[in-house]
Amino acid sequence: MAIATFPEVTLLITHYNRSRSLERLLTALRNLGFSFGAIVVSDDGSRPEHVDRLQQLRQQFNLHVVASERNRGLGHNFNQGQDAVTTEYTLYIQEDFVPNPEFVPAFAAALKILKDNPNMDIARFYAYFRYPFLTPLEHGFAEMQFSQWSPGYRKFYMYSDHPHLRRSNFLEKFGRYREGVKGDVTEYQMMISFLHKKGKGIFFERYQDLLIQQNSADEPSTMKRNFWRETNNYIVAMVRHFYRHIKINWDYLRGK
Repeated sequence: MAIATFPEVTLLITHYNRSRSLERLLTALRNLGFSFGAIVVSDDGSRPEHVDRLQQLRQQFNLHVVASERNRGLGHNFNQGQDAVTTEYTLYIQEDFVPNPEFVPAFAAALKILKDNPNMDIARFYAYFRYPFLTPLEHGFAEMQFSQWSPGYRKFYMYSDHPHLRRSNFLEKFGRYREGVKGDVTEYQMMISFLHKKGKGIFFERYQDLLIQQNSADEPSTMKRNFWRETNNYIVAMVRHFYRHIKINWDYLRGK
């Protein structure tokens, strides 16, 4: 098996009560030949049985574990995890994702693009939808282009918590993640900050081909969303799209 060695990259994983999913991700990356400068797991006050398993995984995978004594939310978990990173680049992957073999060359290509383009802040590997305004680059990546005057509201979603590679000075440039709020609010406010501070990034155009998101009944997603965010009811969906269009434009103009 070929070894894909990236000493300048730290793998950062946020963890909360899904130690089996974490083990699955770490095993998949090892089986693909990945070797990183460090692996940081940031735990947000998991239950004792998951903390015990995390200690076993620490030895098995040479993890650097940082942990909260109680659940303090996604924003705190992001911040304490990123604070523990000492390499130039950070690969962030949630514990419920599994990479496939195509992820290896795509990741190497993304890292090279960031190295060759100092103004580039982030490389996105996964998304629920295609970013609407892209300029093709190479190796399946395209540069995301943002203009307030472009149509629609999906243009605002340049930043996402989904798997991505970023420079480790990310918090210095875009600010720390907001703590004490729900996870989707934390992500949303970082998105607005990323736009206001002129963040730049690349997007893998086959955005669901590199990693698979897997949740089980035993370890379901820890992100809870309400009916109005998730339902496919046509009328509700139309109202939701209209609301998002107004809200995101207004928040962007206010810088919040």
